[in-house]
Amino acid sequence: MTGPIEREIKLAYASPDEARRAVMALGVIPRRQRRLQQDSLLDRGTDPLVDRRQTLRVRRDGDRAWLTFKGAPLPGPTKAREELETEVEDADRLLQLLARLGFEMRFRYEKYREEFDCGALVVTVDETPIGTFVELEGEEHDVIETAKRLGRSPADFILASYRELFLVFQAESGSTASHMRFDDLT
Repeated sequence: MTGPIEREIKLAYASPDEARRAVMALGVIPRRQRRLQQDSLLDRGTDPLVDRRQTLRVRRDGDRAWLTFKGAPLPGPTKAREELETEVEDADRLLQLLARLGFEMRFRYEKYREEFDCGALVVTVDETPIGTFVELEGEEHDVIETAKRLGRSPADFILASYRELFLVFQAESGSTASHMRFDDLT
């Protein structure tokens, strides 16, 4: 059984200002103002999700939190995967519950995120400790067409997760940080 399919790409930008200017030129409508998101990826030692390229994430976004399951990526020009998500009232209690079920914190990452609506797409500007990214999420055709409007081609599409991007950053920079958090990488 599968749930809704999330389709997205990331595009790298040199700075938050450059990314914001490019996004604003699309004629977007502000959706949510810039704020800090703190994500925790969890997994278990026995039958790990990572072996099936699945993800379990707890996201803190201001005073709100979500539990998200992401299935294995599907083939195609965008990153497409099943996504099941629910808002939770108490992230700390949820993490305790998941720990009792055998899930452990494997990776934490932070980003400042600003969200916009662009037709049927959600467009975000993500400022991370390892760089600035614009994320386009929606139907595949809309994602590809909007990327073209930004002057980008499929060769520019980043389908990697922030964890995967962090592992590349670690290898290239020699960073010994375990997590992608601003305090760890400044």
